[in-house]
Amino acid sequence: MRVLISILMLPLLVGGCDGGSEAEFTVRPFEPLGVEAVCYGPHRDGQGPDGPHPSVAELREDLHLIASHWGLMRIYGATGPAEDILQIIHEDQLPLKVMLGIWIAPDAARANQDEISAGIGLAEAFPDIVTAVCVGNETQVSWSAHVSPLEDLIRHVRQVREAVTVPVTVADDYNYWNKPESQTLSPELDFITMHAHPLWNGLQLEQSVTWLDEQVTDIKSRHPDRLVVLGETGWATMVHNEGEQARLIKGAFGEAEQKVFFDEARAWARASKVTMFFFEVFDENWKGGPHPDEVEKHWGLYHADRTPKAALR
Repeated sequence: MRVLISILMLPLLVGGCDGGSEAEFTVRPFEPLGVEAVCYGPHRDGQGPDGPHPSVAELREDLHLIASHWGLMRIYGATGPAEDILQIIHEDQLPLKVMLGIWIAPDAARANQDEISAGIGLAEAFPDIVTAVCVGNETQVSWSAHVSPLEDLIRHVRQVREAVTVPVTVADDYNYWNKPESQTLSPELDFITMHAHPLWNGLQLEQSVTWLDEQVTDIKSRHPDRLVVLGETGWATMVHNEGEQARLIKGAFGEAEQKVFFDEARAWARASKVTMFFFEVFDENWKGGPHPDEVEKHWGLYHADRTPKAALR
């Protein structure tokens, strides 16, 4: 017996695109709104997206920890551990909803279709847990390492949306959603998922939440007929002193700084009624370059060994 209530699908009719022509588009509202949310990458030290994957026991430990703090989480792919994650939430009756990702990569037609098929199947199998499906992650912004053709992404979005009943979105950086070309994609979606990282954009800590509000307000103004969800924002606790991160990141970093940003961003999101997915639950040491200070390894609110940092102590 499922204990989480299904998404309430209230119709809202707006102009949209279907098959390349203008047609009536029924927006599926994204629920719940204003819930504390977080991004979850499940791979621990010695694990990674290409394997090995976490055990069921490791996933269960993570999910019970997550459920003690948050009611909504985001995962980035539909293959690998995704089915186990949803099954544990169901079996253990955890009060967690999931925005399910479908990972889209360039020149990977077979893998992309496997992700799409898996995502559709999981949304159907766990209707009380999967609250939305996110097709693609940072596939359009110019600096991405996995830029995919827009026409391919739209085709994937249409395939998924035709097969599921929950809202469908695409996640990308604010610096794509503020470009004219994003106007071609947004009518295909039920809501927009934007990323905005003040640390990567050279902001000091004291400027960060004001900047965040400005970016969200700007994207809302450019896409007034779509809900805007903040799919990623965070503050790293370590930055390497070489490479692009040393050039772009100007703000102070560390656990104390992360705690300040975490507290202030959550307060802003509550006051502004913005659904915000904080990036991220755990440090992921498989990410980035080999140096242990590489910034991509250090966005977690917990260390990779699952001990809490200052923000959650």
